[in-house]
Amino acid sequence: METTNRLEHWADTHHPNWLDFIRIALGIFIMYKGVLFISNTSALLNIMKNSDLQFVNLALAHYVAFAHLVGGFLIALGLKTRFAILFQLPILIGAVFFVNIDQGFLSVANNLEFELSLIVLVLLLVFLFYGSGKVSMDNWWKNHPNW
Repeated sequence: METTNRLEHWADTHHPNWLDFIRIALGIFIMYKGVLFISNTSALLNIMKNSDLQFVNLALAHYVAFAHLVGGFLIALGLKTRFAILFQLPILIGAVFFVNIDQGFLSVANNLEFELSLIVLVLLLVFLFYGSGKVSMDNWWKNHPNW
């Protein structure tokens, strides 16, 4: 536990401000993908149609859309960022290693979905380590505990 606290303290003291704007953009992008999943659920279900468990696919589609909408909002605000990222990681790991990798790197068929998924996964891992930063609701609440 002490090592985790020391790593978190180091990440908080070495967190550049420009990284907060990347976190905000990442959160907005994840929310955008959630809206796309909701508006086109059939495309998401077509991606996952290889399985015979249609109920599981439907539940997974709803989980992805809800986690992207709520998680993206929380990441953009910097509110419970690490917690929100933990819900995003299984989705992005599945997208990178199971869904998009079959179509190939820089392939025309996947419309750069693999690359975008990989970039988002790397950024999520960065913010899992660095946290929300100074331009965030977490930092504001830490500085204003009685508000």
